[in-house]
Amino acid sequence: MAINYVPTNCPYCGTGCSMNLVVEDGKVVGVAPYQRSPVNEGKLCPKGVYAHEFINSEDRLTTPLIKKDGKFVEASWDEAYDLIAQKLKSYKPDEMGVFASARTSNED
Repeated sequence: MAINYVPTNCPYCGTGCSMNLVVEDGKVVGVAPYQRSPVNEGKLCPKGVYAHEFINSEDRLTTPLIKKDGKFVEASWDEAYDLIAQKLKSYKPDEMGVFASARTSNED
């Protein structure tokens, strides 16, 4: 059983806490705080401690969904991106906005 630690940032808020994903045999099985982080100084809040659980959740979406005939259906990534691009073309630059959330990554 090979265990690896993959450095990343916590996905929950904008604080920017550093953490390591604990990966065992290719599957994320836990998190460990990054001990030398100047932001969280080796600590994680309760959300950060359990941040890995959504990765393997049965409820996690792993394929894009688009609405066809009023119902969500699975789509390819190319189909989903094409639909987004097509819909965005109908807006002028000053009609655009940004949605931000505590659950979005600061790096994306």
